Amino acid sequence: MRTGAKAVLCLALAGMVALAVFGVTNIYRALDGGGGDEVETGPPSAAEVRTTARGFLAAWADRRPAAAARLTDYAAEARPVLGAYFTDAKVQRVALEPGAARGATVPFSVTARIEAGGHAKTWTYDSALTVVRGRTTGLPLVDWDPSVVHPALAGDRRLVTREGETPQVVAVDADGRTLSEEKYPSLGPVFAQLRERYAAGLGGEPGIEVMAERTDGSQEARSLLSVSKGRPAKLPTTLDAGVQRAAEQAVRDRGRASVVAVRPATGEILAIANAERGGEFNPALQGATAPGSTFKIITAAALLAGGVTPGTPVGCPRTYAHDQGMTFHNVEGGAIEDATFAQDFAQSCNTAFVSLSDELSDDELAVTARRWFGLGENDWRTGVSTFDGGVPVVGAGDAKSAAIIGQGEVQMNPLTMASVAATVATGEFRQPVLLPRAFDDRDLAAAEPLPAPVAADLRRLMELTATDGTAAGLGLGPGAGAKTGSAEVDGQERPDSWFTAYRGDVAAAAVVPAGGHGAQAAGPVVKAVLAAG
Repeated sequence: MRTGAKAVLCLALAGMVALAVFGVTNIYRALDGGGGDEVETGPPSAAEVRTTARGFLAAWADRRPAAAARLTDYAAEARPVLGAYFTDAKVQRVALEPGAARGATVPFSVTARIEAGGHAKTWTYDSALTVVRGRTTGLPLVDWDPSVVHPALAGDRRLVTREGETPQVVAVDADGRTLSEEKYPSLGPVFAQLRERYAAGLGGEPGIEVMAERTDGSQEARSLLSVSKGRPAKLPTTLDAGVQRAAEQAVRDRGRASVVAVRPATGEILAIANAERGGEFNPALQGATAPGSTFKIITAAALLAGGVTPGTPVGCPRTYAHDQGMTFHNVEGGAIEDATFAQDFAQSCNTAFVSLSDELSDDELAVTARRWFGLGENDWRTGVSTFDGGVPVVGAGDAKSAAIIGQGEVQMNPLTMASVAATVATGEFRQPVLLPRAFDDRDLAAAEPLPAPVAADLRRLMELTATDGTAAGLGLGPGAGAKTGSAEVDGQERPDSWFTAYRGDVAAAAVVPAGGHGAQAAGPVVKAVLAAG
């Protein structure tokens, strides 16, 4: 006979002997009138400990929870816990091997076979029981506690084996490469939103786990064993792992920097990164702050459409004020004599742009932003929550002058400014998307194409900025177009640093709060992302 079979037979015989002794002793005491002085006291003997432990373990292994419970000092509580071991925890068979007793305590090893949802797993662990003498019967009994079944079952816990609520969701980039939150920490809040919105329709197979959960129905549970990891559901994104890696590295040591990269030809978002991680708010996508002179791209589009040309003479004085209103100045107080509009744009001359405010109607900036750049309607459907830019209708005077140079009530974020650069690059707005449109065939926001002459002039202005203007020192390379920005913020000593640019089929924008001039802090972030794309 095999050794395992002998062990099981011995446990079974020991259980039968223990039950027989238990029954005969009770009959004897009943005939004797309740036992009286015959009730034994004191700790159980070594033989009683051994016999009782083996009997309890044999009944448990034989799937006889009622019989095992009767060998405890609290049968009413023990029976449902032992029964649930097979019904709720899905244990199909179990081998229990007692070890050498240490006084009244007997350690034992457990080898359980769990079968659930078409999956099976062998579970091994150690536990222990203690034999005491029953207070009223004097019989040796197992001192009942749920932790006898498993050490994790202290208090009001029970064992259950079940599927998780949803399958594991793995995000992948456009080429199918896995994007983990550990490797790309900026994507944590993004993936959390995508899973919440779309996990139910992604398929996959949930994992199966053995858990110790509270009997009061609370959600608190501890996983003890993975029976099946399940089959992860794949969540498709438009991201590019290489560009995302570069974006994460570029913002890492730059305060509260944020950056977004998009593909101008499609609107696909290639990367999203924030130096500050965690929390639900995502400044790269949901931020709403003044973009400074990067907004001059939209102002220039309105002026070019109204008849201004790159060669139009527009002076760039050191300061400028409308009708004794607010005095506007250039960064570091610079001035350009006999400047053209192209030079004003490339050198980011605030006073030149403010001097042209009478060329624009009160709603011209808002209309231009909406009509050609798709901004300000709050109708982007990227797949996650975003702020799609704010360009209010402003009255004449200082409010309009401030808006013209991206101050006042104008609000943007890296996503919207990356989209602005992308629109200039191709001449047409394509709503940014993080979840491929084919995934749910959703309707996207739309805008009119830029008039061809306006688009051509904007590219000329941005490329001049990259080669001979405020972005020249960065060396963005051939074909790049750029715009710098320094947004003043009340109560902040240094301005926010903004930068947006395109090169090839990648456009990006970044902001570094309190970073200073656009080319100093935000510029290198965008340059690194463009290089990766």
